[in-house]
Amino acid sequence: MKNDDGNSLIGGFEEHLIELSGVTKVYGEGQGAMQALRGIDLRIDKGEFVAIMGPSGSGKSTCMNILGCLDTPTAGTYTFKGVDVGQLTRNQRALLRRHYHGFVFQGFNLLSRTSALENVELPLIYRGMSLKERHDHARHAMEMVGLKGWESHTPGELSGGQQQRVAIARAIVTEPAVLFADEPTGNLDTARSREIMDLLAGLNRDQGITIVMVTHESDMAAYAKRLIHFVDGLVSSDKLNGGKEI
Repeated sequence: MKNDDGNSLIGGFEEHLIELSGVTKVYGEGQGAMQALRGIDLRIDKGEFVAIMGPSGSGKSTCMNILGCLDTPTAGTYTFKGVDVGQLTRNQRALLRRHYHGFVFQGFNLLSRTSALENVELPLIYRGMSLKERHDHARHAMEMVGLKGWESHTPGELSGGQQQRVAIARAIVTEPAVLFADEPTGNLDTARSREIMDLLAGLNRDQGITIVMVTHESDMAAYAKRLIHFVDGLVSSDKLNGGKEI
């Protein structure tokens, strides 16, 4: 990946995939200011499956937005693969998202009149791939999420679980360094939720995809290898799934 000057933006040695140091986030000014994050220190390594939990207003979604370069911190540093994200331009952050991040949201965010295959290949258009290359990569991603044979169906012809599988295929078609999942089972029933979590756990286990997931459901968080709890803009606990403190 190249920066605005054509030089390498990310590369070389990095000790941690993701590192936050003293990160704060303040919305508003003066007496109306609201401090969403109060000084977060956090490290996530390649291949981890992390679940971030906490009550509404705890800062977990704000943290996820910063990690995904959808927002910027007020203070502190965010390092991704050894690069200080705060020193990047807006265009460079967009390139980072495009080449290294995959996103899965609660609401699927699929184009309703577009086939599943075309939805999956959308991120590849920005890479300048040929039509055949895009189709090949998208078909492979759909096969990885168990949707081989469903390529021509539109979202309206798919169940909620299948739509989320399409969204996951779209997120992994670029082979991202990390997959950010924000309440990925929030719109699904229990059975479909378990199917999606089995899929995410399999992608982490078999493909080595790093997953950072925000959820309020403890039974979904149980699939993760590491549990981080947020309270009042701070990390209140950070444990391996077996209970050992990080």
